[in-house]
Order: sequence, then C-alpha cells, then structure tokens
Amino acid sequence: MTESQPSVPSAAELLRRYALHPKKSLGQHFLVDDRILERIVAAADLSGREAVLEIGPGLGALTLRLAQAAWRVLAVEKDRALQPVLSEVLRDFGNVQVCWGDVLEVDLPRICEDAFGSRTVRVVANLPYYVTTPVMMKLLEAGPVIDRMVLMVQREVADRLTAQPGTKTYGALTVAVQWFAEKVESVARVPASCFWPRPEVDSVVVRLDLRPRPDPEMSRRLSRVVRAGFGQRRKTLLNALSHALAGRDRASIAQALRDAGVAPDRRAETLSLEEFTRLAQALADGVYPKSMP
Repeated sequence: MTESQPSVPSAAELLRRYALHPKKSLGQHFLVDDRILERIVAAADLSGREAVLEIGPGLGALTLRLAQAAWRVLAVEKDRALQPVLSEVLRDFGNVQVCWGDVLEVDLPRICEDAFGSRTVRVVANLPYYVTTPVMMKLLEAGPVIDRMVLMVQREVADRLTAQPGTKTYGALTVAVQWFAEKVESVARVPASCFWPRPEVDSVVVRLDLRPRPDPEMSRRLSRVVRAGFGQRRKTLLNALSHALAGRDRASIAQALRDAGVAPDRRAETLSLEEFTRLAQALADGVYPKSMP
C-alpha cells in the first residue's frame, strides 16, 4: 500500500461536475471522512494479495484505497449515472472492475469467479440502510466463499449483530450471522456528520470473520427453527414451535426440546447459538424426516 492517498475531488465537487444529485431512493449518503475510510481499509487487513468485493462504490473514495491495498477489486454499483465519476476517480487503477447492477439480483458467485478465479473473497461495503439485511444474508448464504466482511451499517443493526442472549436487541438476525461468523465486532462508530448528505442516524463499521461454509442442510434447519422461535418471541418455545410447525405433534416437539437440553418454557431470545443448533438437530432427528426442507 502506498504511503499517501491520491488527491480526489470532494463528493460535492464530483456531483456538481457531472450534474448529479444524491438519490434518496438508493439511500445514497457518501462517506467523506478520510479517517473512517482508513479505518475500514485497516479492518479489512489487506496485504496486497487479496480479492476484494466492494458493494456500492458510490463516488469511489473507498474503492481507490482498496485498489491500493488489494490484489484486485470488484465493485458492484447499481447507479449507472455514477459511471463517469468512477471512470475519473479510478482511471489510474487497472486492478478495479466495476459491475453495474443490483447486488440483490447479480449472480455473485459467478462474477467473483470471473474476476478472481477460485480465490477466497474479502467483502467491504458501505451498505444502504434499506437493503442491509437482505444483502448481508445473500452474501452469507449464497455468495462466493468469503473469509471476512467489513460492513458499514446503521448503528441499530450493529447492535443487533453483536447482541447477547437475553437482551432486547438479540434476535433472528443475531443468531443467523453468528452461525456464519466465528467473530463479530464493532470497529468504529461513525457519526452522521461523516457523510454527505448527512443521514438522520449514526453508523457503525462492523467486522465479521467467517467460519468455513457451514453445511447447507443444517443451515436450513437452523434458519427454520430460529424464524419459528422469534416469529412470536413473547411465546414460550414450545408454543411458538407448535404454532409455526403446523401438523407436527406437540408432544414430540416437547421431547425434542428436552433432548436438546432446552426447557420448553424458555423463550427464543434466551437461547445461545449452541442451544439453537442442538434444538435444530433434535427436531430434525425426532420431528422432521431426515431430508427436512
């Protein structure tokens, strides 16, 4: 990585030059604080050999820093109006490829294989608030093989990602992310003043160090149980599961809870990831057929 960053026009100047305006419909708030940009790159821990997938390069301020620090960068951007801006900002970097499209519709494994071959991917993204959860889950469940994700998310989402059992912020998203990530940590709090235009809420940079890809069948089992448990989180697990798993015998569900070492009168928000995993396996062994969808 070079010692100094190239001079880049400000966000306001770039938009003015190309007669563009931030689009509320796309949740466009451009990060303009150099210190936070540097902390994001530092959290990605790049040594010049990594393949990086960036979601939402925007005006390219983070992209060019990633290009300096990584082997190759693939940036997925939905707003084609930003093409002349990115062409200007990234003109000196031959290791950056921009894929124009909606990340929720793009075939991520295919484009990453085309860009990186069989390399493991590191994800860096400043996610629009309105698509944070679906993008995150797509990356975790059906994306390329990823070893680390460094994401800018709304502070409320960061609280949910790092929540502990028994707290109000602990929920289905917490368990799902912790199933895929062996470590989830907040890296930096980002005040709204670090963006232009300024959003109404603060953000947090979070880093997820991922496990080797979990078994898909077990992932489906766990997801179904977690959704059922948190779908009616005020109910006991026995009642919530009996309601959600229509047609299943209540007594056998109670037995599966006992087999998993989970009291039937507990609520989903009190279970750890390990307990949810045991419960999902017990339900698969006792209530569901082996090929449970």
